[in-house]
Formats: sequence, C-alpha cells, structure tokens
Amino acid sequence: MTHHLATLPDFLSWFATAAAMLAAFALLYGLATPWRDLALIRAGNAAAACGWSGALLGYALVLAAIISGAQSQLDLLQWGGVGLVVQMLALGAGRLLLGPGLRGPIEAGKVASGAVLGALALAAGIINAATMLY
Repeated sequence: MTHHLATLPDFLSWFATAAAMLAAFALLYGLATPWRDLALIRAGNAAAACGWSGALLGYALVLAAIISGAQSQLDLLQWGGVGLVVQMLALGAGRLLLGPGLRGPIEAGKVASGAVLGALALAAGIINAATMLY
C-alpha cells in the first residue's frame, strides 16, 4: 500500500494540471461561442448543454490520451494546446455547417443544433485523442 501512495504526488500534479487545462478550455470555449453557455445551461437549455458537454468530453478525451503517453507535463501542455485548437476548429465547422444564425436555435433550446455541435466536438476529440497515442 505504501508503494502505491508513493506516486500520489505525481498523480495530484498531473490531475491538477489536466483539471486546470479543462477549466481553461471551458472558459475559452464559452468565450468563443456567441451565446452564454453556462447561463443557458443554468436556465435549463438542453441545446447549450449538449454542445458544451460534447466539447468538454471531447477535450477531456484528448487530455487523457496525452497523459497516457506523455513523457512530461510539458508534453501535456503542448499537445493540450493542439487539442484546444482542434476543438475550436470543430466549433467553427459546426457553426459553418449549421449556418450563421446558429445563436438563435441554441438560445431557443433547439436540441438538434446543440446535439450536432456536441457530436462534432466529441468526434473531433475522439479522432484527436486516437492520433495522439504514440
């Protein structure tokens, strides 16, 4: 048991770094959307919840893949930045696919739009994570 606890500081360090990166991603994603994700989610908007949740899960998958193969936390930071860019590109692709008036359907709670955004973010995260396993 003592041997397992010997790695606790490393676990805490990697976990804290990844959690901070996920929080930073959530903040940046919220700033990148023209609607206020958290306010909409707090008001019960399922469309915003689908889009935001898919993005968070997609980015978390990327972080998990990086951690599983990283040699250092610098690897995590650098490749996490790449993953962040990929998620922002997925958001951009979703906005292009669903049209310039996407804000209205998301704010109106049209789940289909949020589900597509979430699915694109999750798909981008899965592919991104798979390509980072080296």
